[in-house]
Amino acid sequence: MIYAEVLQPSLKRYALLCEFALVVGGSLFIALAARIVTPLPFTPVPITGQTLAVLLVGGLLGSKRGALTLLLYLGEGVAGLPVFAKGGGFTYLMGPTGGYLVGFVAAAFVVGLSTDKGWGQRMGTTFLAMFLGTVTIYAFGLAWLVNFVGGKRVLSLGFYPFIFGDLLKMALATMLLSSGWKILGWMGLGER
Repeated sequence: MIYAEVLQPSLKRYALLCEFALVVGGSLFIALAARIVTPLPFTPVPITGQTLAVLLVGGLLGSKRGALTLLLYLGEGVAGLPVFAKGGGFTYLMGPTGGYLVGFVAAAFVVGLSTDKGWGQRMGTTFLAMFLGTVTIYAFGLAWLVNFVGGKRVLSLGFYPFIFGDLLKMALATMLLSSGWKILGWMGLGER
């Protein structure tokens, strides 16, 4: 069970509206998190809040809604809305950080799939889901970034500077999701 299912309205006529609100709200949450940006002078990849937001969206909304939310987010950015860390437009998707952006879709799906299977309700499995999501982002991001910085510099420019921060983001996402289930349980809304 995932959060989105617990909070789903029982009336069908409101269910579609709820689905729409969850996906659009998730994309806006990621866009806001992209505003938390710290550029690093030695790499084209900035530190942002997007990773944390992507992990949370996948964990909260599940695999299908999470991936759909990130596809909407990418669509907003490609359409020119300034939702990416450095703005908007198709050129950002084709630039050095494009692989990370595309990896967000896969990461939300991976984290969501894990939480669909119940991994999001316990600290250990939640952290593992967040770890797998982060690895997914890096796999896409580094595979694309190598085209811009070369194989010898890809890890020093696209991975090493971000390890500590991403460990903190994984831990924060884990605590937020696990704590949320406890709160829902106290309210009589969630099953453990």
